Order: sequence, then structure tokens, then C-alpha cells
Amino acid sequence: MRKTSDIIKERIVTAKARFNANDNIAEFVKPGELELLQNEVQNEMQRVLSSLVIDTEHDHNTKETAKRVAKMFLNETFGGRYVPEPRVTSFPNMGYNNLYTTGPITIRSTCAHHFQNIVGKCWVGIFPEEEVIGLSKFNRLVHHIAERPQIQEEMTTQIADKLVQYAKTPNVAVVVKAEHHCMTHRGVKEHDSDMTTAVMLGKFRDDPNLKQEFYNLMLSMKGHKA
Repeated sequence: MRKTSDIIKERIVTAKARFNANDNIAEFVKPGELELLQNEVQNEMQRVLSSLVIDTEHDHNTKETAKRVAKMFLNETFGGRYVPEPRVTSFPNMGYNNLYTTGPITIRSTCAHHFQNIVGKCWVGIFPEEEVIGLSKFNRLVHHIAERPQIQEEMTTQIADKLVQYAKTPNVAVVVKAEHHCMTHRGVKEHDSDMTTAVMLGKFRDDPNLKQEFYNLMLSMKGHKA
């Protein structure tokens, strides 16, 4: 019997689409297949635990771990890969011709290199044109993109690109500040280091005064350590 993952991959390859860790592949997953994929991941995770020489049969702490991890990967931690983008409705801009900012938006993502957590905050600046989007949609879009294995630089770029698409303006600023557990829990084990990435598009890139106004507003908002 063919694996569900192979069936999905075949559709993606036929469509000549990409399925990197930080891509959304929801359009290639048919109804009911996510549950089958979860069962497949559970079986493979069980093999990983066995290869780590963990007696899941007699260890009450890990007896259901493979099932829990598979469910977590597909529905939560990496949910942004397997569910469609949130519906975003735009509204006419009734004459507001200035910068507005929102944040901090919580970032809960995963480093694609070591599958360790990326935890932090995101701030967004918009200089609107003819349309605007609802305030909660910024959070929904950011969360959807964050819930994938990736690196922070690409995540910040993806957030900016999606906001250009949905806010219907080229004037977008995105700043992400996050702690990487691949830095704090392994390797150098450095707990005082954050990483900050910024993408400035349109007027934010071309107008230093607007960029500075955004930074000033961002730094006046919640989410910054003293």
C-alpha cells in the first residue's frame, strides 16, 4: 500500500510546485489525508524512539509519545504547512494617508536546522493605499507563516510578501525579534542572545523619515525588554 506522503508528494511534483519546509502545501492535501498522514508520521516517530533505545512499551512516560508528536507536528507546530491560509478581507481606505503599526504579534516557530523553537515577537508597519485589512488578520497571517520549520530571515520575508499581497500596498515594514533554542539549548548555549530581522518595502525602504517613524512607534509599543 502506498504511503500517504508519497501520494501527496506525487501531486506536488506533477504540479511542479515546491515543498520546502517553510512552504504551504494545503492545496495538495485532500480531505481525510491529514489524518492518514498523521498515522504515518506516528509510525515513523515510533521508529525514531526505538532507534534512540527508548522502551516505549514499558516506559509510561513515552508510551503515547509518538502519537502526541505526530498530532503536534501536523496540527500545531507545523500547522502552517498543511492548512489553507486564513481568509483575509480588505476594506476601502476612507482617506487615511499615514503610517499605522501593529504588534507585538507572538512568534512561535521552529528552526529548520535542528527543529528547535524560535520564540519572539513581530511588529508590522503599513502605509496604506486604497484598501486596508482588519487588525486581527495581521496576527492570523503571521501565525500561519510562523507555524513551519524555517529560518528567521525567510520567515520575515514571507510575512512582508503576504502583507503586500493582502493589504494591497507595496509599503510594508516587518521586524521580528526572537530567541532561538538552537542557540540556548544546544551548541553555544547562549541565553542572552536574540536575533532581529527587518524587511522594509516601498516607502519604508525609500523614505528614511518614514522608516524612523516606524521604528520610533515600534519601540514605544509593548514587547521590548528593558
